[in-house]
Formats: sequence, C-alpha cells, structure tokens
Amino acid sequence: MNLSEDGSDKTPVERGRGDNSRGSKVYKILLERMRSGDLKPGTRMREDETARELGVSRTPVREAFARLFARGLVESAKGGWTVKELTRSQVMELYSLRAVLEGAAARFAAQNASPSDLAALGFASDAFSNVSGGAGARAKANMVFHEAIYEAAHNSYLSRMLEELNDSLALLPDTTFSVDGRTQAATLEHRAIVEGIEARDADKAEAAARRHIENAMQARLEMIFKKDLQEG
Repeated sequence: MNLSEDGSDKTPVERGRGDNSRGSKVYKILLERMRSGDLKPGTRMREDETARELGVSRTPVREAFARLFARGLVESAKGGWTVKELTRSQVMELYSLRAVLEGAAARFAAQNASPSDLAALGFASDAFSNVSGGAGARAKANMVFHEAIYEAAHNSYLSRMLEELNDSLALLPDTTFSVDGRTQAATLEHRAIVEGIEARDADKAEAAARRHIENAMQARLEMIFKKDLQEG
C-alpha cells in the first residue's frame, strides 16, 4: 500500500498530527497487519524498508514505531524493531484488565445509553449472531459490538483506555473464535450484556461483560496450551 499523494489510485494522507497524520496512518496499517497475522510476534522490521514499501519518508514511519513501542507492541532490535511476543502471564494480565474495563463500559452503558445507542447495540448484537464467513469475520463483528458498548457508555477517558488495551490484542495470534463452540457461547454472552444494558441494570450488565471476557480468556489459554503441546 502506498501512502504518497502523487496519484489518484493512492491513499491521500494529511501531513501534521492527529488521526489523519501520516504517522497515524502508518501506525494503523502496521497495527492491522499485526491483527491479520501478516506481522507475527518475532517479526523484524526496519524503518527504511517500511517507508519504501508504503511510499512515505522515514519520519512518519519513525513516529509510528515510536507509538507502537510506547504501547508495548514492538521492541527495539539491532537495526530495527521486532513485533513483541506476549508471555502466558502477560496474556492473562491483559485479559484480566480487559474484563475490568469492559465491565465498566457495560455499567456506564446501562446508566447512560440513549435510545439510539440501544438500537445500535441491538443491531450490532444481531449482526454478530448472523455473520457469515470464518473466525476473522466473527472477530470483526465482535469488535463492532464492543465499540457499540463504548459509544453507549459515553465516557471518553474509558474509551481511550480501551482503545490502547485493544491495540495490545493485535499481539495475540489468531482469534478465540477459532475455538470450537466459542461463537455460540459469545452470542449468548452478548445477549446477556444487552439485556442488562436495556434493563438499566448496571450490576447485571457489568457482571455479564466480565463473564464474557473471562470466558474469552479461557478460550485463549486453551489455544496457547494446544499450541504448546503441538510444538512440544
């Protein structure tokens, strides 16, 4: 993908700061490549090679890698950077914190959601239930559902914390929706969260959201142990 501005078939990118800056665009591209598995943990990257591939100068690439480093997504390596690989304990820490934050988002949503927020949340829940395609498509539909909760929570500080945390999920290979039965279980878990929010029952919504993430963590650990056994 080329980010230069000298052709109509290339993605226009604004200079400067903010979400539309070149550095931010490069960051999002690299993050998406981590999520898709194109950039796996342990992959080495160089600023000059990345800049050449994306058709930008090294400055926005340097900014993007600095942001990835600050988020704990890459590590400095000789002559470049390496995509970080999370340990099992770090994975558990990540999911434990995510359970707390997702629970808080569901609680705030139960307290603050507008009628339009509730409609969007119901639509996102149904969309996940009816999604076609593989585990990747289900993972994207799941993210849309959770983003609908964040919107309904109406707490910008919490949203920023969740954005950073969810960026870290890019370091996890594959998706828990590749585990047998996880999609069906998540569908029921989503409905429980929605029911709590619609009933304005903050305790029920928070508890349901926490269970959802705790169950996702169990699926993730199952994936990790299965992989360890295969490699052993």
